[in-house]
Amino acid sequence: MGKLRPGPHPLRNLLLLLWTLLNCSFGGSAQGSGEWTLWGSWSPCSSSCGRGLSVRSRRCIRFPREELCWGNTHEYRLCQLPDCPPGAVLFRDLQCSLYNGHPVLGPQKTYQWVPFYGAPNQCDLNCLAVGHAFYHSFGRVLDGTPCSPGSQGLCVAGRCLSAGCDGLMGSDAREDHCGRCGGANDSCLLVQRVFRDAGAFAGYWNVTLIPEGARHIRAAHRSRNHLALMVSDGSYVLNGNWAVSPPGTYEAAGTRVVYTRATGSEETLHAAGPTSQDLLLQVLLQEPNPGIEFEFWLPRERYGPFQEQAQALSWSLRQPQPREVEPQPPETPVSPAAIPPRTLTPSPDPCPPCPDTRGRAHRLLHYCGSDFVFRARVLGRLYRAQETRYEVRVQLIYKNLSPLRALEYVWAPGRCPCPLLALHREYLLAARRLVSSDGTQDRLLLPDAGYARPWSPAEDSRVRLAARHCPV
Repeated sequence: MGKLRPGPHPLRNLLLLLWTLLNCSFGGSAQGSGEWTLWGSWSPCSSSCGRGLSVRSRRCIRFPREELCWGNTHEYRLCQLPDCPPGAVLFRDLQCSLYNGHPVLGPQKTYQWVPFYGAPNQCDLNCLAVGHAFYHSFGRVLDGTPCSPGSQGLCVAGRCLSAGCDGLMGSDAREDHCGRCGGANDSCLLVQRVFRDAGAFAGYWNVTLIPEGARHIRAAHRSRNHLALMVSDGSYVLNGNWAVSPPGTYEAAGTRVVYTRATGSEETLHAAGPTSQDLLLQVLLQEPNPGIEFEFWLPRERYGPFQEQAQALSWSLRQPQPREVEPQPPETPVSPAAIPPRTLTPSPDPCPPCPDTRGRAHRLLHYCGSDFVFRARVLGRLYRAQETRYEVRVQLIYKNLSPLRALEYVWAPGRCPCPLLALHREYLLAARRLVSSDGTQDRLLLPDAGYARPWSPAEDSRVRLAARHCPV
C-alpha cells in the first residue's frame, strides 16, 4: 500500500500566487513603485550654537521590476540653538582652516586658507590663500554651512536652501495672511476700506483703529496730507505734533512700520505685524482729502470687538464691510445701525464651463509654442478690469525664454479665464511673454484655453516627453 502524500502547504500556495502576479501581470513589465519605510528619528543638530541642521532618512522597499519610490531618502530641518558667543570661529572658516599647512597644489607649497565668497557656487568650499591672489575649491561644504554671511539659507547636499515655515529645508510651506503655516487665509478677515471724509478744518482726523493682532497693514494716499500713527498711550510714532517725520523704518506695537514718501506726493505705510497693541491711524489734513486706502488682516474673533470700538469712538462705518477670501466664512452679526443701505444689483452670470483641453496634441501645441513652461503654486488671485492676475511661486522650470523669478505674476484674459486656477494648488503652466509696444509692460500671459494642468508625477513625465517632440 503506497504512502499518503501530504497536501500543498497554504503558505507555499500564497507565495506561488504572489510570484505569478509579479511576473505575469502587464506582460512582465514594471509593477508600480516600491514603498517607503517609516522615517527614522532626527539626528542631533549639526551645530553647537546658532543655526544648524537635523536630518532623518528612510529606505525604499521594492520587489524585482518595481520602480523606485517617488520622493527623497533624506529630509532636513532647521534647528535653532542659542547664538554663538562673540569671537566664535565661523563654520566655513573652520572648514577652510583644516587645510592650513597641508600640501594642496604641490608637495612643497603650503598655505593658510580663509573663505572666499566670490566664486559661482556658494555651497562649494572655496578658500582664498592668504597673501596670494588665488582661491581653491575643496569640494562641497558640510551640510548646515550658511550660504553666505548674513544669509538665511543653508547648504544642503551642495545646494543653498531656505526653510519653510514648517522648518523643513527646501519646503514651500509659507505662512498665510493669518500667520498660519500652510493655511488658506480662512482664520482671519481682510478689512479693506477707503477713508473719504473731507474734513472741515486743517488738523488731525481719525482714519481707523488698527486693533491688536492685525497683520499685513497697508495705508496709502496721494496728496499733500500726511499719515500719522499713534500708539495706545497717546504718543505718536509718525508725523505727530504737527511735525513731519522723515521716511524710514519705525518700531511700533511689536512690529516694524515702513514709511515712504515719494516725490509725486504719494505716501505709504506698511507693517507686517502682528501688532501687540492697538494703533490709531490718523491723517494730518492740509488740503481736501482725495481718499486714503487702508487694509489689514484681522483674526475672526477680533473683528466684533474692533467694530464695537469703532462705533464707541463714533467713527464712520459707512465704508463697505471687510472683504473676505475663499473659503467664505460665517457671517459676523452686526448691529442694524451699522449696516449701510444697499442698492440691490443683479448678480453676475456664473462663469461658463471651460472647453476640454486635454490630450497629447493640445499639450504639444502649447509646450512647443510657449516661451515658458514651469511648475508653480498659486498664492493669490486678483481681478483687474477684464483680466485675472495670479501670483505664483515658481517651483520647477522646464522651458524659459528668459530668467524667471521665484515669485511671478501670470495674467489671463477675462474675469472667467480658462482654465481657472485654484488657490494654493500646484500646476504645470505654459505661458507666453507679452511685451507692450512701448516697452513699459513685460508680462507672462496664460492664453485662453491654454495649458494649465494640476501637477502630478504623471503630468511631469508627459511634459518632459513633449519637450522631445518639439521642432528645433
